[in-house]
Amino acid sequence: MALPTLTNDERDAARQKALLARQARSAVRASLKAGTLTLAQVLDRADSVVGRMPVRQLLTALPGIGQVRATRLKDALGIPKGRRVQGLGPAQRAKLLEEFPSAV
Repeated sequence: MALPTLTNDERDAARQKALLARQARSAVRASLKAGTLTLAQVLDRADSVVGRMPVRQLLTALPGIGQVRATRLKDALGIPKGRRVQGLGPAQRAKLLEEFPSAV
């Protein structure tokens, strides 16, 4: 599939939109790490900011969870490697919340 040809203004607008989305996801991860947001609150959000976040990034934002533990946890819960939060099913969300009851 060929990429559409964009004008410079359209490219600049797309860059700005991507920058704002990255900043919003970063703010969510920082709030999660600081404890001002809970895992349940993040999973309940229906916006594209959280929905487009990879599950691995969400898990590593939890206090005490690193890359290795996040990968092992995703494997144990049956969450595919590249899955994003919007792609989690109800059973996977429930298992995540069950795994981290203190983060609820």
